[in-house]
Amino acid sequence: MPKEDKKVIKADRDELAQSIADALNKMNKDGDKIAYFLDGSDSSPTEFTEFVSTGATMLDIAVSNRPHGGIAVGRITEITGLEGSGKSLVCAHLMANTQKMGGVAVLIDTETAVNPEFYQAIGLDLKKLVWVEAPTVEDVFDRMVTLIEHIRKQPVNKNKIVTIVVDSVAAASTKKEMEADFAKDGYATDKAIIISKAMRKITGMIAKEKIALVFTNQLRQKMNAQPFGDQWTTSGGKAIAFHASTRIRLNHIKKLDNKKKDDEKVIIGVKVEANVIKNRLGPPHRKAEFEIYFDRGIDDYNSWLDVSTRSGLIKQSGAWYTYVDDTTGEETKFQSKDFGKFLEEDKERTDKLYMKICDALIMKYETEFDPQQVSMMEAAND
Repeated sequence: MPKEDKKVIKADRDELAQSIADALNKMNKDGDKIAYFLDGSDSSPTEFTEFVSTGATMLDIAVSNRPHGGIAVGRITEITGLEGSGKSLVCAHLMANTQKMGGVAVLIDTETAVNPEFYQAIGLDLKKLVWVEAPTVEDVFDRMVTLIEHIRKQPVNKNKIVTIVVDSVAAASTKKEMEADFAKDGYATDKAIIISKAMRKITGMIAKEKIALVFTNQLRQKMNAQPFGDQWTTSGGKAIAFHASTRIRLNHIKKLDNKKKDDEKVIIGVKVEANVIKNRLGPPHRKAEFEIYFDRGIDDYNSWLDVSTRSGLIKQSGAWYTYVDDTTGEETKFQSKDFGKFLEEDKERTDKLYMKICDALIMKYETEFDPQQVSMMEAAND
């Protein structure tokens, strides 16, 4: 925002509100600002302006509710799901896209189950990926704090985005548990207590840094769940769920096979549904579907075609699809297998289709009440 705009905003600001903010900022002995206004004149820690793509365009839009979004930098994201639902793969795409933005990816691995060849197949540069071993929950957060404090001391690389992935919370034990035998020892609450204490510290530490923190967690069946309630919960207590700005639940919908082989179908991928069950970046409970292939990761183009067809942006007739340019009226026909080529051969057309998809999916916030709606509400209250 231009400086003259900021002066106008400050001049129009409530005098008492301004004096309260000034008094609070003067009391902070560190000299850092602690009181802000959210009208655009201050750059506050609550703002999120940078995002890292998940590799699935429709999931990026569902999470951020804006074009060219994804998970927010300076925030915590939790990705949950049953085994084989694509949690680690989405994290791999997040790390690869961080590198493409000139940032650094750090993987804190509690499972020791990384496939370097697959990482390279989806675009991760292993020479720039920092892999950190952390067998216990205490190790995870000790290493994380060290990492964040080190990043704070690097003024030269202050503008670089760092994505830290913890894969996974469920696989990490505690030091006390590691020292014990395999006998049943009552309620294992140590893990939840440690995570709860650590999250209170970590949340504030990353708020002002260019750090995207991502946890993966396994779903566990919730005992005594109500028939129509949520049947699943996560391990390690509720701390991550409370502190996370975004929680994404992945669900395996179906297997994808190689239809070219008539005698024997070979499973080559899976289709996944992502449900944004908590979101402070945009509206929650949005869903997105995308396909994952075992040899290359997320196939983003197919989800573009699905959404474009459902939204009426592209017409389908049998095996053929038709796109009509609303400026020139020119029609382009293609089959689904050629959709990737259709997007890549004309960037301007692709950008136009992308913005149409955004218009169809992004929720617009109401800034003012309709007068008729206000009168109806007043009548209902009388």
